Amino acid sequence: MKKLLLAGAVALFGLSNAQIAKGTAYISGQVGYSQEENNNNDTKVESFRIVPTAGYFVGTNLAVGLGVGYASDKVTKTTTGSVGGGSFVSETKGTQSAFVVAPFVRKYWTLADKLYIFGQLEVPMEFGQFKDEATTTTTLGSTTNTTSTSDKANYTSIGVNVKPGLDYFLNKNWSIEATIGEFGYNTSKLDVDGAKSVNNYKFGLNLSSVTFGVKYVFAK
Repeated sequence: MKKLLLAGAVALFGLSNAQIAKGTAYISGQVGYSQEENNNNDTKVESFRIVPTAGYFVGTNLAVGLGVGYASDKVTKTTTGSVGGGSFVSETKGTQSAFVVAPFVRKYWTLADKLYIFGQLEVPMEFGQFKDEATTTTTLGSTTNTTSTSDKANYTSIGVNVKPGLDYFLNKNWSIEATIGEFGYNTSKLDVDGAKSVNNYKFGLNLSSVTFGVKYVFAK
């Protein structure tokens, strides 16, 4: 009976005997920049992230690793109008920047000689700062007046995520990997008196959040 079940699994998933050996190391990472402009409300959103990653296989098809990097998000909104016979231009900027640390454990299962499916358990942590800036310029006749305000607060964010993915080896040293969605939990809190934690839950495979990466493997 067990042999029949194993044969069925091989037929269904195309499992292979190809394994990633203990002692194999690799380097990878995420680098990304995006910008979105909404002309309907004069809002621009910019995001930047760079997180180099290193991993080491402590057992066959089982790796542990660490990602360390930087992440930044900025939202800019511009508002124009008239007041008291004059005009004004108001610009607000909200910036979130953080130092990122993400230890992880990744388990591989072989689908074919060069194709693997994996599940990654990670604990992402961010130690950063929120900063809000506002500048308003008012023009009345030949008189122009500008006022500015600024406020900032530190924050800490910690999560636990599980990410499924695929890894295809182009050769013994290079592979292309992709993750699809994530399942997890994240909590963040501003470092100010009276601030409450903000909790976020993510469950499901989401094709809109597919990420791709290139990995260099130090093959044994």
